[in-house]
Amino acid sequence: MVALLALTVGGGMWQVASAQDGGLDLGTVAPGAAVQTLDGKPVDLATVIGKGQPALVEFWATWCENCEHLLPTLKAVETKYRGKVKFVGVSVSVNQSVNRVKLHVAKYGVPGVQLWDAKGDATGKWDVPATSYVVVLDKAGKVVYTGVGGTQDLDAAIRKAMQG
Repeated sequence: MVALLALTVGGGMWQVASAQDGGLDLGTVAPGAAVQTLDGKPVDLATVIGKGQPALVEFWATWCENCEHLLPTLKAVETKYRGKVKFVGVSVSVNQSVNRVKLHVAKYGVPGVQLWDAKGDATGKWDVPATSYVVVLDKAGKVVYTGVGGTQDLDAAIRKAMQG
């Protein structure tokens, strides 16, 4: 496991994001997990991600400032790699509702397939250390990148996934 310390700029001040205490190990295959569509239909996260194509999965929340800071980067890489990389958002259920998530996705144009981790199954199985936790998988479903925070080089992580 690798510790990651991220510094983010917010309101002109440097803020220390929490160190990565968990997360999937590089080289491991991402596990399945019971999640739901935003319409409440049960689905296995592994089937949504699929195989044969790289994927970027972000665990996020409507109240997460790091997620807000990362959103322009996420939108840019989704536009650049659309059709080549699967983008999946997993909204954690802490302090928010599925309705609030739907409204947020519509208002801010959060890209990709959006899922709801109603019971925390994905958060637990993926050992999510914090929101704005991003996992990038290669086409075989192996983890090539994990990161937490509002300033992540998602383009470099995706290029790495596409090489594998």
